[in-house]
Amino acid sequence: MPVIHQPPLMPTLEGPLLNASLTDASLLAATDQTPDYPILPWVNVIKIGGQSIMDRGRSAVYPLVKEIVANLETHKMILGTGAGTRARHVYSLAIDLGLPTGVLTVLGATVAWQNAQMLHCLLARYGIPFIAPEAFSVVPHYLMMRGAVVCEGMPPYKIWEPNSETGRIPPFRTDAGCFLIAEVFGARKMIFVKDEDGLYEADPKKAPDARHIPRIGVEELWARDLNDLVVERGVVDLMRHARHVREIQFVNGLKPGQLTAALNGEPVGTIIYRESAEGVALGAAE
Repeated sequence: MPVIHQPPLMPTLEGPLLNASLTDASLLAATDQTPDYPILPWVNVIKIGGQSIMDRGRSAVYPLVKEIVANLETHKMILGTGAGTRARHVYSLAIDLGLPTGVLTVLGATVAWQNAQMLHCLLARYGIPFIAPEAFSVVPHYLMMRGAVVCEGMPPYKIWEPNSETGRIPPFRTDAGCFLIAEVFGARKMIFVKDEDGLYEADPKKAPDARHIPRIGVEELWARDLNDLVVERGVVDLMRHARHVREIQFVNGLKPGQLTAALNGEPVGTIIYRESAEGVALGAAE
């Protein structure tokens, strides 16, 4: 693995950081020019869908577990789980009771935690641990020792989840949580494992003739404002402002080998990439 040295703090920032307001526009602009240090540039964050994979049970989960185990020797993985159908049930009940977005987030996180525990039990014989958000400082240790860790995908906002512009469903759920893990750690890849071959112009379950989109820029995707997305809309917005994650990939977890192909850098499924100011794709390895 390459040795990456942390860039020194720019000398011109020391004075303003100590003396200026931390909301000063010129100071914020100056900090934006300093490079970020990628903490785990060799790790792959893999989001395993709750409704698309975990809710399907043995027929979907067992082959995926087998594929994950087969990749332990060559790829380090943080495995995050979605919440799925049970979260939709609890959201329905909570909304009917008039509970706010923050409470819905806590309830959704509990369901994602249950799925993470089930995945952890299936991987326990290989020494792969479950890591709670409070213990993320030990993630590098377990990655080096065992090759992978399991975590729940929900971001740790809990009752502080930002309100959505419309409705009370938490806008940042497990897709966003896994994306933020990849962004903060400076991960090599962010792969979403779904039950479809990636992004389509419409929901292929409802519109079988919908056209598959193998590759698209995030700004183009944002401008098209499709009614149905393969990922939470919050992730698209987060990606527009990300510093590390330059592309995300979606694969079909019901097709053996697609996850492995994505880990190996093959353009399977759909890739959403972030363009530079000049409209040129910024690669994940940049």
